[in-house]
Amino acid sequence: MLDIIRRQFITLVGGAAVAWPLAAHAQQPAMPVIGLLDSRSSDAMAGRLAGFRQGLKEVGFAEGENVRIVYRWAENQLDRLPEMAADLIRQQAAVIFTTGGPASAFAAKAATTTIPVVFLVGEDPARLGLVSNLARPTGNLTGFNLFIVELEAKRLQLLHQLVPGAVRIAVLVNPANTSQTEATLREVEAAARTIGMQAQVLKANTAREIEQVSATIGHERPDALFVGASAFLNVRRVQLVQLAAFHRLPATYALREAAEAGGLMSYGSSIVDAYRQSAIYAGRILRGAKPADLPVMQASKFELVINLATARLLGLTVPPTLLALADEVIE
Repeated sequence: MLDIIRRQFITLVGGAAVAWPLAAHAQQPAMPVIGLLDSRSSDAMAGRLAGFRQGLKEVGFAEGENVRIVYRWAENQLDRLPEMAADLIRQQAAVIFTTGGPASAFAAKAATTTIPVVFLVGEDPARLGLVSNLARPTGNLTGFNLFIVELEAKRLQLLHQLVPGAVRIAVLVNPANTSQTEATLREVEAAARTIGMQAQVLKANTAREIEQVSATIGHERPDALFVGASAFLNVRRVQLVQLAAFHRLPATYALREAAEAGGLMSYGSSIVDAYRQSAIYAGRILRGAKPADLPVMQASKFELVINLATARLLGLTVPPTLLALADEVIE
């Protein structure tokens, strides 16, 4: 009888020893979730995501260790963004980071008025209507302005310095992003008139439409190509670099990734640094900061990248003054 009681006691104690750690584990706080909402695909995003993870690291977060990132890629189908934003809410995201253009930010803004949203856009977010005040945003949104549109005139001037004989320039824009396209054309066409260039507007929002643009360029024979800043056009940068090479056309791009892929030159904000700083904001919000107390960040790091190898293939001599201005020269 004593043996039976002893065995029952040991079983009871052993069961409690197993149950106590399980109960303690269940009471541990869940890992916070950052929802990443992007209008594009995950292709060629490794460098940017590395910048985002670096920013999180700077404020004490590491993916998979003390924070979870849930990725949602719309694959350039903007009508999918609202449902993806709603899904991130169902995933109990503590903060949503939006990138790939204003459409992602507006989808998140429409989906929630309580979950903090950190956006990354290429133009004035107050003018867009994402926030009412840059210094002290109201509501649940704050973020980063890349100043892409504001740099377009300067980018055209740099192309003119490299190819002073270019008169007729093809300007390629993405019609799906109406506000940014209108702003880009306004800036570029005004700058073109000032320096004596004639701008021909071309539009593309699919790979097939880029092929049609190539046919138009082959027929019209412009002197140079200006690729407007657009999430979609940057995703298709390899196709566009190949297009320019096929037509032996000097071309300028907004982001350095295009120059690294063989494009002639790029000028714009550092996109990797923008992702890093956006992640710092996301991390600060996870620590308890409110979006309304975080001013919208303005890009301050700009990069001129010249691909000297491509210039040689095009028979161009890069002026020493322009080389001196370059942040990087690719041989």
